[in-house]
Amino acid sequence: MKKSFRGIGTGIVVGAMLVTAACAPPSSGSSSSSKGPKAATATSAAQFGGLDALVAAAKKEGSLNVIALPPTWANYGEILSAFTAKYGIKVNQANPNGTSQDEVNAVKQLGATTRAPDVLDLSGSVALANTSLYAPYEVSTWADIPATQKETTGLWTNDYGGYMAIGYDSKKVPAITSIQDLTKPAYKGKVALNGDPTQAGAGLNGVIMTALATGGSLDDISKGVDFFKTLKKSGNFVPVDPTPATVKSGTTPVVFDWDYLQASNTAAVSSWKVYLPANAVLGGYYNQAISKQAPHAAAARLWEEFLYSDTGQNLWLKGGARPVRMDAMTKAGTIDATLAKALPAVSGTPVFPTQAQIDKAQAYLTANWAKAIS
Repeated sequence: MKKSFRGIGTGIVVGAMLVTAACAPPSSGSSSSSKGPKAATATSAAQFGGLDALVAAAKKEGSLNVIALPPTWANYGEILSAFTAKYGIKVNQANPNGTSQDEVNAVKQLGATTRAPDVLDLSGSVALANTSLYAPYEVSTWADIPATQKETTGLWTNDYGGYMAIGYDSKKVPAITSIQDLTKPAYKGKVALNGDPTQAGAGLNGVIMTALATGGSLDDISKGVDFFKTLKKSGNFVPVDPTPATVKSGTTPVVFDWDYLQASNTAAVSSWKVYLPANAVLGGYYNQAISKQAPHAAAARLWEEFLYSDTGQNLWLKGGARPVRMDAMTKAGTIDATLAKALPAVSGTPVFPTQAQIDKAQAYLTANWAKAIS
């Protein structure tokens, strides 16, 4: 189930291809030469000798291994193609529909073999739980990234994010102006969460947002579970995992999901609208990290430089996601203003749950979700 399950998914290891790869010998691409600087220990492009030197070393390696990057997720398909077009470096994609945990499992099982992941794109909870696997690195645009959105040495860095939203087909249901609208008969058999919230990050955050909108808090999501219990009892909630196909067919005309993933529904269904409750502006970011055993250490660092460049950030924006450097780029005039204007409007004060609050919410769901919607 794509990356909607990346928030807390336990995942299966990436499969036979990676098991076979575990027997491959380590790559020699982690240094520019026997006498030159080591890419694997470089904590910035400047430390490696400058961006040009990093580009040369990455081109010599010739490859970059990525994992769990669906092409329709936050415009990753175009981002990957743009990186190859710019540098001529081949991108090897593994398990595009995998979870954050799948990424971590692959790093642990494959180590520094030639098919191991070089870079990771992780949900917050998984990123924080596995910092021993990462190499510290500060991209050239490091100063633009707020201190609260990066580990101080660059072990992980927020990359793109957005806000939990309710998308709906305006030709099939009335306009949504409040989350309470979803309890009305007009929404019978029409409301879906993107994934089981005990397993899926998007589903979990959908329940948290609902709790905020119905008088709960980040520390107590019980009102969110109670709300979905009410929807299930009335027949309004359908336990169907929404996909572009179910959205297009009308099977799931109302979907709780991140606003940047709603963008693909908007592209598929011209009547698709997106609603963000002003009293429940719940934000979340994914994170970049470099494996400290990356077989293509220079390419891994160049990939991060590309992602955090104006070009990379605007490509995430094109996918409907809010890049982490958005505020700085807006001030500098380098943000794509047309794309920024197209983002769903946000009113109210955004909130971001702490890891402790996420853990508490997960525990509550594990104990109460199944019986609430049974």
